Formats: sequence, C-alpha cells, structure tokens
Amino acid sequence: MKKKVAFVCIHNSCRSQMAEGWAKHLGSDVFEVYSAGTEDYPEVKPLAVKVMEEAGVNVGDQYPKLLSDIPSELDILITMGCGVECPYLPCKHREDWGLDDPSGQPIEAFRVTRDLIKTKVLALIERVKQGEL
Repeated sequence: MKKKVAFVCIHNSCRSQMAEGWAKHLGSDVFEVYSAGTEDYPEVKPLAVKVMEEAGVNVGDQYPKLLSDIPSELDILITMGCGVECPYLPCKHREDWGLDDPSGQPIEAFRVTRDLIKTKVLALIERVKQGEL
C-alpha cells in the first residue's frame, strides 16, 4: 500500500512543488504524492519549472494548492522550512527539511535547492522501503 505523503510550505510555488515532482518521478511505486501551501499563490515559480525540466522532471502541469485541496490525513508530512508558520495536519510521521526558499535569487540557487530536494526525496523513499516510516 502506498504511503500518502505531502510536501507543504507557505505558497506551494517552489520547494514543495519540486519535492512533489521528484517524489512522483522517483517514488511513484511507494508514494501517493501531494503538495500544498498555507497561502494562495498564482503559479509555480517559472525558475522552479525550468530547473526541474533541466533534470528531466516535468512540473509544468502542477499548480499551487491549499491545505484544503489535499487529504486531511496523511502518512508522512514534510514541511520545507517554513519556520513558525508550519501547518498542522494529522499524520503518522512529520519532519521539517529546513530548506531556504530560492525565490528572488539567481537560477543557480534553484538548482542547488532542486538537488538538495532530490537527495532528501531519495532518502525518504529508501526509509519507506526499509520499513522505517
């Protein structure tokens, strides 16, 4: 049975969208994947879409969602580094990845964030496969 995982941040426009893309791309056999934000935002950041495309992952059809748009009960909740504004959702496991938001920075910052997220998603997949989560 697949684990319901959600990646959550404030706007669901960059880090959580990249995490959703990686988890779908690398862990579709393990996860039912969601992402959401606590505040409404009009689009996924174009540089986030671009750097994911560079890595062969299409997130161009993804769009920002609110917490009310995803399941209310999850197996795994990953917050991306939203500090005091991290939301509460019922879940079996929760962790914060503490990633800096690259928004407003050059594309290289988005690439660094993309690669950090990929590493963390791969580790999360391995932990689920090993039965740790």
